[in-house]
Amino acid sequence: MKKVHITTLGCFKNQVDSDVLSGQLINKDFQIIENPDEADVIILNTCGFIEDAKKESIDAIFEAIELKKNDSNKKVIVSGCLSQRYKKELKKEIKEIDGIFGTEDYKGILSVLGKNDFQVDNLYNIRNISTPQHYAYLKISEGCNHKCSFCAIPLIRGKHKSRTIEDILEEAEMLANKGVKELILVSQDTSYYGKDYYGKQKIVELLVKLAEKDLFQWIRPLYWYPTNFPFEYIEMMSEFPSLIPYLDMPIQHVSNNVLKKMNRAETTESIISLYSKIRNKQPEISLRTTIILGHPGETEFDFDELKRFIRDIKFNRLGTFSYSDEEGTGAYNLNNKVEQSVAIERKNIIMEIQQEISQNLNEQLINSTQNVLVDRYDDENQCYVGRTFRDTPEIDNEVIINSNTSNLELIGNIFPVKINDASEYELYGEFIHVKKGVKNEYC
Repeated sequence: MKKVHITTLGCFKNQVDSDVLSGQLINKDFQIIENPDEADVIILNTCGFIEDAKKESIDAIFEAIELKKNDSNKKVIVSGCLSQRYKKELKKEIKEIDGIFGTEDYKGILSVLGKNDFQVDNLYNIRNISTPQHYAYLKISEGCNHKCSFCAIPLIRGKHKSRTIEDILEEAEMLANKGVKELILVSQDTSYYGKDYYGKQKIVELLVKLAEKDLFQWIRPLYWYPTNFPFEYIEMMSEFPSLIPYLDMPIQHVSNNVLKKMNRAETTESIISLYSKIRNKQPEISLRTTIILGHPGETEFDFDELKRFIRDIKFNRLGTFSYSDEEGTGAYNLNNKVEQSVAIERKNIIMEIQQEISQNLNEQLINSTQNVLVDRYDDENQCYVGRTFRDTPEIDNEVIINSNTSNLELIGNIFPVKINDASEYELYGEFIHVKKGVKNEYC
């Protein structure tokens, strides 16, 4: 039985692709292992979204090739976004690669490994889930129809392609049967779901069907697009407790000048109005967004406007990127490029503002009781680590619960936690009680 190691780089959508590939490999009698040193085959599922991601992917390829030098029988296969976009260049420049494939080319990868009878049906249902058992990502669509000037995703992933509601529900049931308690929906543009396949927006209908099945304790859709955002989703949060009050909507900027250069449909006024309406309807909602700094044409005036907006809105969670000049995108040929050093400085300033906001918001939770999903036990620091509904795994805040003894039965369950302290990105607390039959191991 050949041993395969898969390295996944980039976003959660790539993680789903790796899980699907892993399931296909297991179905064809390959063994998936953690240690690349011991693998017969190393597969690198790469990211090519921005310059930093491309560099990380290239570095990972060369690390795998170094391992191959010590074992001439080892194969190195590159897949994903970087190879989708730069297949010719990779083939020309890095000849040690044994196979180069684009996104979701499972058939091609299996073929180069000598398996030609590709499993077409139930691609997602035989996924090998790589996340902890209690949460999983589910990809509802692929590609994007927008033409944002900074973004290469449509060049890599193509146009928006929705999966059917029936297909998604079938996969959701499979995940629930495996013990998943938190379902995280991912796509390039969640707001657009269904328009291409059904002729109209179907994301609300999909979420209602998922919630009505009562399969999960938390359902967390990511990557909402503000254009045509379905406000019914906010209203549904009160009707269905599993649709947690968390909204991840990358707005990229707020200045009309920059939004226009980004080829975004929103305006300063429409964004402010939408957030005001959302907060009025769901005051406890956790708002997450992503901002790009240093887009061509961004002026100091635009940056000042952005700072004021962030201080006013007070996002619960905020991520930033400095603009990456990607060939083939609309912004690549724009004038008035911002120096990278300026973009990075602006990015750092925004994050300093957000740190202060996050600290203040977290301090407001001191002495409150929060329901926390316990993700793991940290042996080194002797504490449980979990999340409130406000937090997506890997990218958001965490709750630290001190304990000198690990009880594995607590992991993957939701417990009330008394919050005693807070920092910019962590809450600190103690269990109030645990479910009957689970030994209480907290301090």
